[in-house]
Amino acid sequence: MRSEEVAKGKIIEVRGTVVKASGLSGIKMNEMVRVGELGLIGEVVRVEGDNAFIQVYEFTTALKPFEPVIGLGEPLSVVLAPGLIGNIYDGLQRPLSTLEGFNVSRGYSADPVNYSKKWRFVPSAKVGDDLAPGRKIGYVDETTLIRHYVLAPPNVRGKLTYIAPEGDYTVLDKVAEVEMDGERLEISMMQKWPVRLPRPFNERLQASEPLITGQRIIDTFFPIAKGGSVAVPGGFGTGKTVLLHQIASWANSRVVIYVGCGERGNEMVELLKTFPQLKDPISGRPVMEKSIMIANTSNMPVAAREASVYVGVTLAEYYRDMGYDALLLADSTSRWAEALREISGRLEEIPAEEGYPSYLASRIAAFYERAGYVRTLSGELGSVSIIGAVSPPGGDFTEPVTTHTLRYVKAFWLLDPNLAYSRHYPAVNWITSYSIYSRELEGWWSRVAEDFKSVKGKAMDILVKEEELRNIVRLLGPDVLPEEQKMTLEAATMIREGFLKQSAYHEVDRYSPPEIQYYLLKLIIMFYERALDKIKKGSKVDEIRSNPLYLRIIRAKYEIKDKDGFDALIKEVEAM
Repeated sequence: MRSEEVAKGKIIEVRGTVVKASGLSGIKMNEMVRVGELGLIGEVVRVEGDNAFIQVYEFTTALKPFEPVIGLGEPLSVVLAPGLIGNIYDGLQRPLSTLEGFNVSRGYSADPVNYSKKWRFVPSAKVGDDLAPGRKIGYVDETTLIRHYVLAPPNVRGKLTYIAPEGDYTVLDKVAEVEMDGERLEISMMQKWPVRLPRPFNERLQASEPLITGQRIIDTFFPIAKGGSVAVPGGFGTGKTVLLHQIASWANSRVVIYVGCGERGNEMVELLKTFPQLKDPISGRPVMEKSIMIANTSNMPVAAREASVYVGVTLAEYYRDMGYDALLLADSTSRWAEALREISGRLEEIPAEEGYPSYLASRIAAFYERAGYVRTLSGELGSVSIIGAVSPPGGDFTEPVTTHTLRYVKAFWLLDPNLAYSRHYPAVNWITSYSIYSRELEGWWSRVAEDFKSVKGKAMDILVKEEELRNIVRLLGPDVLPEEQKMTLEAATMIREGFLKQSAYHEVDRYSPPEIQYYLLKLIIMFYERALDKIKKGSKVDEIRSNPLYLRIIRAKYEIKDKDGFDALIKEVEAM
């Protein structure tokens, strides 16, 4: 906070979550302020002379004219320090674990991390080193899974004149000192960073490694690369939340940040109940040891939804700068856009399509552009992957949030209500969904299996042919089809039931490693090709369907856990 230049004003008008204040000479755009006697947190969104319009991130009930408004001298920022992992915050990085009761009281304030806790700091730099921005100067073991590297701030460059010896320090203690422009600057284990400003990096690279989610329809058909961006649009009841929970639980990212933006509180509760019990598929440790939760549920102030997504992506960038692969899941960006629409209306801005502000597209673009696979300032490789759920009203995918989002993401997982209502989960539509990353990741998948591309292509051809044949079946019935086409329909059923459909609650089926995904799909394709050979020799589809292998293959996803099990079943298929 500024000591001598604190801007002090008073409220002259209250418009819902927007407050107009006067007497704030010298206040800046995006500066944080305390509003009213309760000290509600707000952000300056417009300046007119010495008047400022303030977006208040808390309920403004009972605010009165002439109550004080005090500038804090800095933009909305997050604290970056050891102690973030395993925490659950609200949209303003206030820890919810310190709450008294079940609701966030207005004006509530708490330190984002424990400033008095001591961490074992191990230095990795030495006196006399040239300290470049973003360089690692030491580390602490934040959790069993995350080694938290202490980085030089991005705006600091110079000669290292002091480095703390190995020992126990708080995040506020001096652990290094650098000489910069003739001055000596102290460095602690804590930084602050404005959430609307992307953290810098050296260069953006083309990703060549997939973010493995363990969800077969995603990894095999519509993959996301590490550093990629995905939109997941779906109407109410299509399983967006369960899908995102599954990805958060099983993805092979090193850090997971889950932002519950305007969704129901019970969804966050479900996440908090299940995460401590889940094990990371790579290390076997609890998933919470690599996760940060940001809860801004539907009963919390609408304005804070906007802040929550920026807080989440800034935390993801911070761990990316350490050389980690970070995953940000936002559920949902539609609620964030609704917050923008409300604030815009309070500011009396000219609305664009469906009442959203004219800058909606640029805000969405700026958010998804913070995803990427990069070379960090310290020369490490790191990534931020962003998966954003979209909740179009009434399942209308032509509404502005969905259409603008699709312009800026490279993968699209459309959740189909017809699939969801038929209890097919994940309800990702395999005809309308797409991923531009598929071609970029072909090299990686070829190392899993040389013929992976061929097997995947054959499976997709079957699904596309099924879609074409459905129209004929609806008009004339299945009996008019030749046996080969009937077998195509059966193969499509096997792919849908035995591969695409996946249970989030089955111990084996909920997570499929890449190798298992390949063998499962190859098994179905081999059965289909052997069946076509038998049909050409006079067999009927009914005979093939009655073969015990038919059901065993469909149930393989529940029962077979390793390559040996698939090899045995493949031999039986070859002997048909």
